[in-house]
Amino acid sequence: SVNLEIWGLFDSIDAYQDIFTTYKEINPNIGEITYRKMNQETYQQDLIRAMAAGQGPDIFMVHNKWAPSFKDNIYPAPAEILGEQKFRKDFVDVVADDFFMDNLVYATPLSVDSMGLYYNKDMFNAAGITVPPTNWDEFVEDARKMTKIDANGQIIQSGAAMGTVSNVNRATDILTLLMFQNKTEMISESTGTVGFNSRMNQNAEIFSPGENALNFYTQFANQNSSTIPYTWNSRMHYSIDSFAEGVLGMMLNYSWQIDSLALKSPKLNYAVAPIPQFPDGKFNVADYWGYTVAKNRTPSVPPNDPASAARVTNDVRAKEAWKFLTFMTTKSEQAIVATKQVAGDTQVTSTDFDAAASYLEKTKKPAARRDLIEKQKTDPKLGVFAEGNLVAKSWHQVDPNAINGLFVQMIEKVNKGEASVKDAIDSAAANINLLMEKERE
Repeated sequence: SVNLEIWGLFDSIDAYQDIFTTYKEINPNIGEITYRKMNQETYQQDLIRAMAAGQGPDIFMVHNKWAPSFKDNIYPAPAEILGEQKFRKDFVDVVADDFFMDNLVYATPLSVDSMGLYYNKDMFNAAGITVPPTNWDEFVEDARKMTKIDANGQIIQSGAAMGTVSNVNRATDILTLLMFQNKTEMISESTGTVGFNSRMNQNAEIFSPGENALNFYTQFANQNSSTIPYTWNSRMHYSIDSFAEGVLGMMLNYSWQIDSLALKSPKLNYAVAPIPQFPDGKFNVADYWGYTVAKNRTPSVPPNDPASAARVTNDVRAKEAWKFLTFMTTKSEQAIVATKQVAGDTQVTSTDFDAAASYLEKTKKPAARRDLIEKQKTDPKLGVFAEGNLVAKSWHQVDPNAINGLFVQMIEKVNKGEASVKDAIDSAAANINLLMEKERE
């Protein structure tokens, strides 16, 4: 038998205990399954160091943006254990976009998160707004109605946290969302280089969907904007804090902020609606983690088990780890058979235990699997995010941390008047292309 060590984030062992117990009952090849909850702040560095020293885990969590950069450290799923057809059938599209590479599955998730529109119901009522906005024109008008500016030009109540980067939680994700919704080609399929700054001729006018997205976002922090209401600036409280304080009408964010708001302001009268869309499409942005198998690790076997020590190779270890991940994350095609020892007798029972459903019930997270999204659609808290996962997107990034920094610079240059929208987006694109060239060398 082989032991499995899992490195995870956010969740306690309680979220997985029933999954581990059930799996050990149905697979006699598994000894112990241990789970370590890692520090999110140092996780990436801890993981890289441990792998370099040959002391990493069997199974670890990988962010959807990290998949390309961690590819060489991953043992992909053997096709006979988890193949493309089942992978695409079980999960929302963005999962295959992120984790299916070179015709193999590199990671598999339990949950996917996308953005929703958090809105203050008391502020909506006071402004005479009866329903949350469904498109960006309505969003702009609702933000205008709820924003209050005093005689000194200071914003004392904001309709929307948009425009800046340092005090808007997930500002770069919101900009990416707007680019997706503007149908921006983040990476050009024809050239393999950055495409979000590309321009085209449309109706005898030069049109750039990426520039339009950046311009729309930053206008909310432009005091002289004539089309977009001035609702935000760098002096405002952090967006989540402003929302919790009841002085912010709308913010775009992920599902985990529900728990944060419950701690900050348990009596806050708010709700979450689907994010606004442009008329000719429906897109969201994805942020989530998958589970994957380390490429090389000395297998761990139970002590005093020389037979296992001789037979358990790295390939055996990796395949057993993928069998477990397939059990934990995918939809079972048949009843699970569990073998139990009761009072000295062996009993074989069938169970309809669904590991992913068990995990989601304990953690209250939006599902990655299509069949579980169908069940979550009517959930008053998770329904918006679960449905958002169906239209969520991401894009492959050679260095997510560096690219996020370049998106931050792009927004700040426009905010500070250091560059036009065109120049700021061109500069970011040029620097990302340099990163991509280094990656190819």
